[in-house]
Amino acid sequence: MIEPGDVISYMEMCGQEGASLQRGMNFRLRNKASVILMSVRRGAPYADRIEDSGNVLIYEGHDAPRTQSCPNPKRVDQPERLPSGTLTQNGLFWEAVAAYKDRRAPAERVRVYEKIKIGIWAYAGTFELIDASKEERSRRKVFKFKLRICSQVPAAVPSQQVELEHARLIPTAVKIEVWKRDKGRCVQCGSSENLHFDHDLPFSRGGTSLLAKNIQLLCAKHNLQKRDKIQ
Repeated sequence: MIEPGDVISYMEMCGQEGASLQRGMNFRLRNKASVILMSVRRGAPYADRIEDSGNVLIYEGHDAPRTQSCPNPKRVDQPERLPSGTLTQNGLFWEAVAAYKDRRAPAERVRVYEKIKIGIWAYAGTFELIDASKEERSRRKVFKFKLRICSQVPAAVPSQQVELEHARLIPTAVKIEVWKRDKGRCVQCGSSENLHFDHDLPFSRGGTSLLAKNIQLLCAKHNLQKRDKIQ
């Protein structure tokens, strides 16, 4: 089972979700989970950001597709509907927020993946979609979606054995710094497979997610061995 902090390839991410993830916003895929792909790396096409020490994501909606009639999508409003009247991904997420705020439905749960580098992603965890707005940016309207990380521990898992997801969300800049420092390999054995961003000193014991010196790359084997020792 994938956990927050796990590092996976694009193909592994698609396999995990049971779909070819060709776009950043995916409302209720075939397995009924909503999925977004985010990036706060320099040069990212959308202005996503992380707030509240990693507990909140602000995710920018997506532009209209580039077509002959729309050669520069960055100059037009992000669409809520297609010309046919069908809701876009922006529109589907927008209506999910409206249903939540009107108490017609629970907050939409969204699985979030974060881009580390080309072909490399980290699972950020499951978030709740709790708010949305339309903002003026560069003389056009863009969607902004607010997501709050879920911190519930599954009932079947003893709470003392699990670090809450919010304790494990590591800022993008820290992940990228750690990835470069550890050269994309486990610091214990040098493996480049089944990697995980691990807290050297666990959050529950006062460790921080905000400093690269407390984060390291571990493979699944050494991550499990470390957990066993801590428990």
